[in-house]
Amino acid sequence: MKEFLLGLRLLLGSGRGTRARFLLMTVGGSLGVCCLALVLTIPAILDARDGRSGDRSPVVFAGKPEQNRTLVLERSDPHGSRPFHRVFIAPGSKDTPAPPPGLDQLPAPGEVFVSPALAEQLDREPALKGLLPGRVQGTVSPAGLTDPNELYAYVGITPDKVTGFESTRALRGFGKDYAAVPTVEPSTLDILRFTLGTLVLLPLAVFLSVCARLSAASRNRRLAALRLLGLSTKGTQRVNAAETVVAAVFGALLGLAEFWLLNQVMANTGLPGLKWYPDDGALSPVTLAICLLGCPALAWFVGRASARAAAANPLGARRTAAPRPPRMWGGLLLVTGLGIVIGYCATGLTDNPAQSTGVNTLLVPLGVLLTGFGLVLTMPLLSYALAKRLARSRSLTLNLAMRRNEVEPGSAMRVVTGLVLLVFSASLAQGVLVEEDQILRPSSPSQEYTLSLSGLSTQQQHRLREIPELRAHAMVMEPPFDPESEGPAIPARALVATCGQLEKMVVRVEGCVDGEVLHLVDPDLPEETIAGSTIRLKQGDRRTSIKVDVPDRKVAYAGHDVTAIDAPVLYPPSRIPAGAVPASGSLILASTSDPETVRTVLDRIGAIAPTADVDPVGINIDALQQITVIETLLAVGMIMGLVIGAAAFLVSATDRAVERRPQVTALALIGARPRVLRLVQCLQVVLPLTLGLVLALVTGKLAESSYLVTGGGEVFWDTAGVPLLALAAVSVLVVAVLGTLPLVGRRINPELIRRD
Repeated sequence: MKEFLLGLRLLLGSGRGTRARFLLMTVGGSLGVCCLALVLTIPAILDARDGRSGDRSPVVFAGKPEQNRTLVLERSDPHGSRPFHRVFIAPGSKDTPAPPPGLDQLPAPGEVFVSPALAEQLDREPALKGLLPGRVQGTVSPAGLTDPNELYAYVGITPDKVTGFESTRALRGFGKDYAAVPTVEPSTLDILRFTLGTLVLLPLAVFLSVCARLSAASRNRRLAALRLLGLSTKGTQRVNAAETVVAAVFGALLGLAEFWLLNQVMANTGLPGLKWYPDDGALSPVTLAICLLGCPALAWFVGRASARAAAANPLGARRTAAPRPPRMWGGLLLVTGLGIVIGYCATGLTDNPAQSTGVNTLLVPLGVLLTGFGLVLTMPLLSYALAKRLARSRSLTLNLAMRRNEVEPGSAMRVVTGLVLLVFSASLAQGVLVEEDQILRPSSPSQEYTLSLSGLSTQQQHRLREIPELRAHAMVMEPPFDPESEGPAIPARALVATCGQLEKMVVRVEGCVDGEVLHLVDPDLPEETIAGSTIRLKQGDRRTSIKVDVPDRKVAYAGHDVTAIDAPVLYPPSRIPAGAVPASGSLILASTSDPETVRTVLDRIGAIAPTADVDPVGINIDALQQITVIETLLAVGMIMGLVIGAAAFLVSATDRAVERRPQVTALALIGARPRVLRLVQCLQVVLPLTLGLVLALVTGKLAESSYLVTGGGEVFWDTAGVPLLALAAVSVLVVAVLGTLPLVGRRINPELIRRD
């Protein structure tokens, strides 16, 4: 305790420089704790959303509904790129269940309760009321919603309106232990946690260590003086740890306050595809314990470790003796991690690549973590080896720069490690996005959307065809259903499209001629017996019809794996009477399958025809929402990693500049020019950083490839991401160069070189 109090007295009475360092440590620590709290809270936010989703899930009786029981029917439709969920409830007289969370009572027939977001949508789009038969009586409270943006409604209805559907069930109550559609699948959530940990927690540990070791040289000299005055070795370590622990405690408190403010702001504004209530992001006891106890504990151990050299060899610290060369064990970690990673990459070149099952689920993350930690711990060794090699140069500038890095290899490491880890983590995050994209995105390059013509006006059909993101559009005409017709022949359905439109919607077409009725045949499918049919048309108030025969001339085409084009007859649009539309059929729209394009097209369809029944062929709206959430969370992780890396660079570069002032002043007094000194400072940072970035690019791509190989997707080698990562590395170098330029002042203060 005496050593701890002595450390506090030294902190308060050692001048403005010490207090400025303490403030820098506190602010830097608060930033790290804020990022740490955010990473730890993201799973809690997702769990809170899924918990409320499970609590409101209907629990039904098995089998055919009994008479007089309460009936329930669920419907989920896309409204643009957002799910629109409706729960129809027909109250019965037998065993009436309790209302779901968010409602005080079950809706009576004709009553509708909507979410606040849906209420706002109804004001903007009154046509949506057609999907909600009844009168809006109130809103659903947050206890019954996953997030503030959810489109959700409970609709009271009479039993006769829902008894004709197969999915209608008798309602037992509400509440399940799991969410029917989780925000993020559990397996994906584990991957997301690991990736966020690599993106944020690994750079964060480095950043907090940097903050705890600010002004290492001057502090070591002060600690060596205390050791020479008779203080014990452990006591000297405790004195140094006192300052770091107090700074960590204040930083943790400030960081938690920053997180609370950030949570309030982000909960109100939301993120793309993800919004939550402020209570979902409340700090849990575990998060508080990690931040308030874990960060000071880390500062304590780092403070004791950084004082070990001064306590063991005080004379060497006072006389600035040359430290020992970096040890090799950090390189062993890197070699071990790369051995695991390269081994899994090699399996991707064989016919049986490794899968993420069994022991592989542990070895792949272990290899990535060992590679990341080894990359950090190998930086001093690489900086030392590079400096020792280049210090023999005859260039005065290069000689001065490399001699300093040879003497203090850890100094350059603290400056560049955060930026190096940022590039390494970015490559891993890119791999996660590539794998999720393979899982959730359709394999077809084309995405189709079908809309029933019965729910579309002529003006809406025209506006839908003019959506800018569409590649093509077509129309399917259905013959009227005749229950008395007999025979094996199927009445012909007709696809209304030009040859050019058809070519854009399928893989290939052979022998198509515009203006003629043609028989469409897919050679990969068995040919069916097709009979001619009569298609009914609406031409304003008039009713007319056209005869569709199956011609002898065939057109071979190959459709995509998932497609809505299955009509046996291609009918040219020019043969449709002007202003006529089929009485029964569907409109087919086609765009590229890029997720962003799909979301945009769905949003435009929702704006033009909000009540239309849209079927995005082969795509799951919930999966589309999930990949949006994953991309958002990874983007948040990248932003936090960028903030931490930049903060680590700025803090360590500023501290290094202050520490180097005596040496820079001495060089200026003996005649070194400011331009030479600036170049020296720049080379001391840029050369180790360049070496680290090259190593980060190589190891990052290897780690990413090992992850993609074991993921089981079609993409093993993400070469498309190399230019982006290379550009990021070049940008990091530019930032580092700009950060080192102003570190040499124009004025010379000789007092800086006097002995302490």
